[in-house]
Amino acid sequence: MSAGGFLSGGLFSGGFLRRVGAMVTKEFIQLQRDRVTFATMIMIPLLQLVLFGYAINTTPRNLPTAVLAHENTDATRAIVAALRNTDFFQFTRLATSEQEAEHLIRAGDVLFLVEIPAGFERALRRGEAPALLVAADATDPVASANALGALEGTVRTALRRERFVDAAGTAPFSITQHRRYNPAGTSQLNIVPGLLGTILTMTMLIFTALSVTREVERGTMESLLSMPINPVEIMLGKILPYVLVGIMQGVLILGAGMVLFAVPVEGSLTLLTIVTLLFITANLSVGYTFSTLAQNQLQAVQMSFMFFLPNILLSGFMFPFAGMPVWAQWISQCLPLTHYLRMVRGILLKGAGFTDLAPDIAALAALMLIAMAIAVARFRQTLD
Repeated sequence: MSAGGFLSGGLFSGGFLRRVGAMVTKEFIQLQRDRVTFATMIMIPLLQLVLFGYAINTTPRNLPTAVLAHENTDATRAIVAALRNTDFFQFTRLATSEQEAEHLIRAGDVLFLVEIPAGFERALRRGEAPALLVAADATDPVASANALGALEGTVRTALRRERFVDAAGTAPFSITQHRRYNPAGTSQLNIVPGLLGTILTMTMLIFTALSVTREVERGTMESLLSMPINPVEIMLGKILPYVLVGIMQGVLILGAGMVLFAVPVEGSLTLLTIVTLLFITANLSVGYTFSTLAQNQLQAVQMSFMFFLPNILLSGFMFPFAGMPVWAQWISQCLPLTHYLRMVRGILLKGAGFTDLAPDIAALAALMLIAMAIAVARFRQTLD
């Protein structure tokens, strides 16, 4: 048969078109029945559009800043007012002592600490060019670089209004910058601790999201239920092996980071182990909930990806947390990875202790308990 005859008599014949049309109709019907897959196809592009368009900002502004003033003068008040009004800084605290200021920056409550030394205004009037001290949390180099560059202009403008700076704009002061915890601005010191949380999130979610659906698809769930074991014991038996796997992954990632990238461990490894166990359990509980909601393994993986995407975009791993709008920061507070990243970076790079990390530990523990309660309730409902 010639090519033209094949096209006219075979490829575009009435029977061919009916068969293809029937397959198209069948696929649409199947897609309509699989609502989770259809919702994923619609929601993922919309979620990416909203997150990248509104929540992600690579030049962050309104960064939390504290001031430690050793004197209350016109120059001090002018600098504080300027920090309140600038777009780069968000004045949040007026520290009363060096111990309080150290706690604020170590706990991650502020990214910048502006210290105005005693005698600053008097030295200005005498033309002695006093130094303004600025400590920056450089664990996230992207968040601090642009703001530090704008600080001198902000202070100069404020002091010009108070006539401490002449009309030519010559700055009769200097700014001494101290990049804390990552003086060289090495990106690996920011990325490697974050990878510890992201890899654990991805693997723990997918492993446990497949656990129940795998048993159902293989037909072994009925055999489990016929044994003298209750649903909670089944769930714990499935989760505990993955806790050990998560610990092994954490040790491997942290060890490789220390050897290959010289990531320091300034804080307590015991505290890091405790918060990592909380984090692993929270993600396992979320994954187990997905496994009880999904009808098959494909749906379980899709649900895990839908949860993983906001975690990686809004937690502060890829983009500065402080640069996101308030509504995005509120959403990120409901994600385990947000709190874990603060804690793991605080322990490894800052030497933060339990007191410094108490709010994030409490938040992560609450998220873990909520996730476990939902997982148990959904598992019981699924079995019933």
